[in-house]
Amino acid sequence: MLLSRQATKNDIDPLVALVTSAYRGDASRKGWTTEAHLLEGQRIDADLLTADLDNPHGLVLVWVDQDETGEGAADAIVACCNLVRKPDGVAYFGMFAVSPGRQGAGLGKEILAEAERVAREEWAASALEITVLEPRSELLAFYDRRGFTATGSFVPFPYGDPRFGKPLRDDLRMVVMRKAL
Repeated sequence: MLLSRQATKNDIDPLVALVTSAYRGDASRKGWTTEAHLLEGQRIDADLLTADLDNPHGLVLVWVDQDETGEGAADAIVACCNLVRKPDGVAYFGMFAVSPGRQGAGLGKEILAEAERVAREEWAASALEITVLEPRSELLAFYDRRGFTATGSFVPFPYGDPRFGKPLRDDLRMVVMRKAL
């Protein structure tokens, strides 16, 4: 049984491990969200995650795999996302990760639906915005099927900042996509 809840600082280490496993290194190659062919190294670190947890305009949600008693430990986190309220009434959706072994079974769709609900119902956001690495055509298509459209804007990849990993190519940028809520 899965339970969603807001992340705490006790979740930092398991969250860093989850996000890294979903996007980087050999573990990520078991799922379809891997960026290992584009980037090496970390996807997030404890300092970046702490800043997300401390952001008064955001929240990090986690999905915990519980046993039959309803107990769930921090290391049982199988999915997560970060939501940030922007001043323009748009909510940013990021740090979306599902454990590679759980990918392809619909959990990602559930997480996205919950993020949309929170942004719409709790924050009265007019739209949900994401950024996706441009070479990730399968991920761009995933979001397109869920009602997101490319805005025509791009965000440059933060080259030279090792907190976001080591790029394996020099042409990375992120596509800004948006979905009306």
